[in-house]
Amino acid sequence: MTRSAGAGKKITEKLSVDVLKAATGRNWDAWFALLDAWGAAGRTHTEIARHLTDDLAVDGWYAQSITVGYEQERGLREVGQSSTGDWQTSGSRTVETPVARCEAAFTDAGVRRRWLPGSEFSLRTHRAGKTLSADYGNSRLSVSFTPKGESKTQVALQHTKLADAAEVAAYKAFWKERLAALKTLLES
Repeated sequence: MTRSAGAGKKITEKLSVDVLKAATGRNWDAWFALLDAWGAAGRTHTEIARHLTDDLAVDGWYAQSITVGYEQERGLREVGQSSTGDWQTSGSRTVETPVARCEAAFTDAGVRRRWLPGSEFSLRTHRAGKTLSADYGNSRLSVSFTPKGESKTQVALQHTKLADAAEVAAYKAFWKERLAALKTLLES
């Protein structure tokens, strides 16, 4: 569910009401009212998430989702902004190919140029078969590879250290397109 601040500006990205209610027993409005009564607007992200997990027995993943949704809804952060104020986006794609081939699409410059044009990519760290990080211009990429069987891999990418909400939106569209190009390349 997405709510709007007018003039098309999206202020929150949240789970659907049905998913949230099925998992936690409350809808968004109920969570917002509960957190408002507790004084969450004056607390840190960590304090809110800890209150949800420790005091209200919410699963950690849902606690984070509720916290982020609350912060966005109350104007404490924008979509794409982390709890520390940094700007980031992410994307993922499941590819019908083994982890090693997906990984090579990032680590082998020749293969990488076929789906990710430009020379902004500079590998920083690499844990074979698991993760890598790279500088990408003035920002940072973190990529994880999760096997989904012998010949299927989920590639998850997080792009951090972005300048602002406009850059988040631009890179969200960019990575959707580039990860689709990666899938096409590796599955052909």
